[in-house]
Amino acid sequence: MKKTIQLIALILIFSCNDLEKKNNDKTQNHIVESTKNSEWVELIQPNSLDGWHYFQDDGNKTGWDIKDGILTFTSVNASGNGDKSLVSDKDYTNFKIYLEWKVSPGSNSGFFWGVQEDEKYEFPYVTGPEIQILDPKIPDPPLIQAGALYGMVAPSESVTNPAGEWNSYEITIDHNVNRGVVIHNGTKIVDFPLSGDEWDAMVAPTKFNNCDEKPWHNCDFGKFKTGKISIQDHPGVISFRNIKIQEL
Repeated sequence: MKKTIQLIALILIFSCNDLEKKNNDKTQNHIVESTKNSEWVELIQPNSLDGWHYFQDDGNKTGWDIKDGILTFTSVNASGNGDKSLVSDKDYTNFKIYLEWKVSPGSNSGFFWGVQEDEKYEFPYVTGPEIQILDPKIPDPPLIQAGALYGMVAPSESVTNPAGEWNSYEITIDHNVNRGVVIHNGTKIVDFPLSGDEWDAMVAPTKFNNCDEKPWHNCDFGKFKTGKISIQDHPGVISFRNIKIQEL
C-alpha cells in the first residue's frame, strides 16, 4: 500500500512538471508571436528618460525633462556644448511611429530617422531626414512648414493646430516598399520615396547635397536605412507625449 501511494505521488509530480513545462512553452511561444506581430511599443516612460539619450552625449548636456509622460525641451534651461537633440538608444529600420507634439509661439523642432552618432556628424540632420515640427504662424516656405519632409516635400495642405495646442503625427518609414508617409492630425499630407532616383532628385537641389561645406561635408545625408530616431532641440519650449512605435 505504501509503495502504491509513493508511485501515485511520483506520477503526480511528473505530471505537474510536464504541465508547468507546457505552460512555460506556451508563454514563450506567445512572447515570440507578439514579437513577430510587432505590437506598438511605448517610447516614453511616465517620469524617466530611459530609452533615450542626448545626441553624442558627454554627460554634461541638459534641457530635456519628463513629467507625467510629457517630454519637454526648454531651451533656457539647456546647458552643455553641442547639439542637444534626443536620440533613441535603439536602432530602427522599418517602422510606423505615432507621436503628439506642441510648441511655444515661434518655436520649432523635428523628427528624424536613420541618424548616425559618429563623431564626424555634428548634428542629427547631417545623416537623418526630418519631418518638420513648427508653429504654423511662422511664415516659412511650404517646404519647411509643419509636416514637410524638410526642404524636399511640402505638405499637401495645412492642418496644424496653433502653438500651445497638441498635434499628432503618424509617420511610416518602410524601406521594404520604399515609401515614407506622414499623417498629420488624421490627414495624409506627405508621401515620398526613401531611396533611388526619385530620392536623389529631391536631394540634389537642397543644402543636404552640398558636400563641400560643413556640416554636410561628409555627404551621407539619407544614406542609412538603419539608425537612431531623434527629436530635435530648438529655442523655445517643445513638448512630446504618447510616442509609440511599431516595427514593420
